[in-house]
Amino acid sequence: MANLITLIKIIAVLTAAGLLGNWFLSEVKKSKLKGDPVYKAYLSLPGIIIILLVLLLPIIAHLLKH
Repeated sequence: MANLITLIKIIAVLTAAGLLGNWFLSEVKKSKLKGDPVYKAYLSLPGIIIILLVLLLPIIAHLLKH
């Protein structure tokens, strides 16, 4: 039973990551079509979420260890 719950958690995280990645990719494509600068996609909502996760994930992991 514990393995099933762990598997469900893994699937949920991977699904969320896939959805966020696709959302960001669509923002990149829109930005390219408009001729905006390359960094413009990082200023969109999915870009900001990704940046925050990249910056905060190591801090959260460190806090959970202690």
